[in-house]
Amino acid sequence: MRFLFVHQNFPGQFKHVAAALAARGHEVHALGVNKPAEPVPGVRHALYREPAVPPMDVTTPMAAAMAELYSKVARGEAAARAMLAVQKSGFEPDVVVIHPGWGEAMFAKDIFPHARLITHAEYFYGGKDGDIAFDPEFSKPSIGGMQRVRIKNTHLLHALNACDAALTPTQYQKAQHPGWALDKIRVIHEGIDTRRFKPDANASVQLKSAGLTLRPGDEIITFAVRQLEPYRGYHIFMRALPLLQKLRPNARVIIVGGDGNSYGAAPPAGKTWKDIFLSEVAAQLDMSRIHFVGRVPHAVLTQLMQVSAVHVYLTYPFVLSWSMLEAMSIGCLIVASDTAPVREVIEHGRNGLLTDFFDVEKLAHATADALARREELAPLRAAARETIVKGYDLQDYCLPATLALMEEGWA
Repeated sequence: MRFLFVHQNFPGQFKHVAAALAARGHEVHALGVNKPAEPVPGVRHALYREPAVPPMDVTTPMAAAMAELYSKVARGEAAARAMLAVQKSGFEPDVVVIHPGWGEAMFAKDIFPHARLITHAEYFYGGKDGDIAFDPEFSKPSIGGMQRVRIKNTHLLHALNACDAALTPTQYQKAQHPGWALDKIRVIHEGIDTRRFKPDANASVQLKSAGLTLRPGDEIITFAVRQLEPYRGYHIFMRALPLLQKLRPNARVIIVGGDGNSYGAAPPAGKTWKDIFLSEVAAQLDMSRIHFVGRVPHAVLTQLMQVSAVHVYLTYPFVLSWSMLEAMSIGCLIVASDTAPVREVIEHGRNGLLTDFFDVEKLAHATADALARREELAPLRAAARETIVKGYDLQDYCLPATLALMEEGWA
């Protein structure tokens, strides 16, 4: 078969399946805006230029929403031109697989009307129990807000309407989509490589700036996100640290994450969410026991989780992070927010511990208690890994299920 993958940051979620399809003898092409860190074996990858969007009036929230929609349509047009170039080169795909989040799926069916179109239905905004107006500190329900959400979903609705099938990682993410589209959506996670993400009693991490070497058994609390921002509970975690340090005076806290903004509202001009919430509590903290390490290579993040005594994961009701599932595969003792996407995987007291997202004191006490009862709670670590091995393993379940969807109808 002939496959075309389209993703702004290819390979993204398609890394394993694209390589596996090529290894099975299929002809696989890919389009993206950004050059990948390393090539995907067997995949012919081409870049297309991100469109130049003219300056628009964004002085009002509605104008900003319309400007965002315009950028998605422009991206769809740029992707369509790239697809036309692929077509003119003589490649006519049987299956087109697209992440539509930036607009790339907008005109795909116009270029390849006879190809089977599969989209990655990552998240649909405004659904029941979703992220919109979840955190009253940053957003409140309003008519204007819901109107902007409808505009934000426009390109996703186009993709759902046009696609022949869609896949999404979790039941929670599927449930956020409109009812008429649910029959199209298959729940298949991208998969966790449990052979790579596993416990290691000999793991160690050097914090050169602090002159420390961290090892399993040390009283280490880890908190790891792509960006230090409210959507991933950074503000809640920081507000819990003063009490947590009082309860566990020997614990060290390792905070992984960048200074940018991936989701939700941007911080005030010239500031970062990291600094805003650090400055809020800095006077109450012993900073010698708190280590901001920024963005780290994936191998280092894995080692940090392997030495972690307690791993804290917080999130709005939103896309579930790979990092939480990787931490479970490693066998971390996890204290997580009691939010819908987390509850799909973690059952309180069986394979992790859940706490109310907004309850700062409860988070501090739950984390301190988990540290104090590490040996007693060891079965939770084993159960966390078992959950991932049995339900989210890349090789044994997720990749075969994804390949079956991609090759469906082929003989």
